[in-house]
Amino acid sequence: MIDLPVTTDPTPARPKKPDWLRVKLPIGENYRMVRELVDTHKLHTICQSGNCPNMGECWGEGTATFMILGNVCTRSCSFCAVKTGRPTEYDTDEPERVAMAISLMKVKHAVITSVNRDELADKGAEIWHRTVKAVKTLSPGTTIETLIPDTKADWKALEMMISPGQEVVSHNMETVKRLYRPVRPQAKYERSLEQIARTKAYGKRTKSGVMLGLGETRDEVIQILEDLAAHGCDVLTLGQYLQPTRLHHPVMEFVHPDQFAEYKEIGLSMGFAYVESGPLVRSSYHAERHV
Repeated sequence: MIDLPVTTDPTPARPKKPDWLRVKLPIGENYRMVRELVDTHKLHTICQSGNCPNMGECWGEGTATFMILGNVCTRSCSFCAVKTGRPTEYDTDEPERVAMAISLMKVKHAVITSVNRDELADKGAEIWHRTVKAVKTLSPGTTIETLIPDTKADWKALEMMISPGQEVVSHNMETVKRLYRPVRPQAKYERSLEQIARTKAYGKRTKSGVMLGLGETRDEVIQILEDLAAHGCDVLTLGQYLQPTRLHHPVMEFVHPDQFAEYKEIGLSMGFAYVESGPLVRSSYHAERHV
């Protein structure tokens, strides 16, 4: 008898999705209204492009996070479901269409984000500026949160993005420093921290988000919280990373809700004004609560 070599699967078993990650199905009259407005005005939302698990809940409450500057990103982050490549879309009428949709929805707090447009000289800052101005013109009572991309240290572009009157400026760190290369290969940890610090110095309420479950350690999570607090971040969101497709970064761990609760207490003890922490939390989840 010949003893055959024992083979093992080199790919580690992925953790099974736990019960606490169940989400609501998108139903209801408000959900249909938001969907019709998005389709009618030919708008993009990060809810759809990013496969957000809270789309049913948020759209059911009549809120959505609008994504400007198209739906193709020049970055290739391994966690993100948004299409990557060279964008062809640059819609100069987009600011007015976004403002009209927000006005028709009668939202009290609007969240706007965008893809990265590194190929543009101003990184999309002009469209950002015009969009916020248009929303404020049509809906002067609406508060605005802008979730802006990394401007690659173009601080003039940053000033144009954050100066038109929004109440909150968010820029997500996404993950801990050690994981930047595999998760955010075209970003720099220190540069994103500096962007948050400069935004705070400009007088804005600052916000950032971090995903958990990418392979980070508890000590690394504590370190990024300390770094954000030291650079003037006011509001923090912590949520569970969910792998969009098999081609994206794998989920290494499903973090228990109790651990999220501990991180929230740690964040508040560091001086953050508001911390939203839980498995289903995303950058714009319950964004109106801290304004």
